Amino acid sequence: MTETSPLGTVAYDIVDRIAWVAFNRPEKRNCMSPTLNREMMGVLDALEYRDDVGVLVLTGEGTAWSAGMDLKEYFRETEAKGLGATRQAQRESYGWWRRLRWYQKPTIAMVNGWCFGGGYGPLFACDLAYAAEDAQFGLSEINWGILPGGGATKVATELMPFRKAMYHAMMGENVDGKTAAAWGLVNEALPLADLRARVTAVATVLLKKNPVALKATKDAIRRVGEMTYDNAEDYLIRAQEAANSQDNEGRKEGIRQFIDDKTFKPGLGAYDTSKQKAREA
Repeated sequence: MTETSPLGTVAYDIVDRIAWVAFNRPEKRNCMSPTLNREMMGVLDALEYRDDVGVLVLTGEGTAWSAGMDLKEYFRETEAKGLGATRQAQRESYGWWRRLRWYQKPTIAMVNGWCFGGGYGPLFACDLAYAAEDAQFGLSEINWGILPGGGATKVATELMPFRKAMYHAMMGENVDGKTAAAWGLVNEALPLADLRARVTAVATVLLKKNPVALKATKDAIRRVGEMTYDNAEDYLIRAQEAANSQDNEGRKEGIRQFIDDKTFKPGLGAYDTSKQKAREA
């Protein structure tokens, strides 16, 4: 059963341990307002440690994923209230994007339609991203006289080659889902009719993985990119030790099933985590 945040700007339901969270302002192409940003943080809080949630998927109601920041509510009306209100709105929006980047559970962006400007923040925050082939991606800020702020420029340079990022930001032209996949903005583009099934399949694979290892892995991928090799090597050693201290039985169970039971091969899939839970019980 679909639930909504108190003011209705976010909708979500949980099906087979997948939380389907949606921007719920279809009449505004799911632009992010201060209200939506506050409510999204509340939804993320509510879902993060629920036992019946193993993967979170972020999508949009209607024909858009998110067309970015609400120009009227986020910019004009907030700026009219002064610098304090502007800073609060920034903290609330950047805050839930940051929360999503380091979320406890794996996250997937399912881009069903328009994805513009500020929408690149949560797009990058998700661990994986899949898009409809006819979805539209754009950094249109240059067209109305500003630079792509709010992290959007950083997202472009993180996900795309230099020349593609420069062209994308300077020209203000839209690209479709196929091009977004080719440029690295998303993992894959599919016909809209096939999008949910593909995301469900990916989420189902993730649900079979060791959750402690998944969290450590997604954090490591984000951290090591800005490190030297030596620093990354040291970080990864410490991160593995920390993961082992939290769930050493998981590591032992995987080795047991491979070496002793010969019931799985690491290159062909995950070990059976249900056997670990049975032993622990």
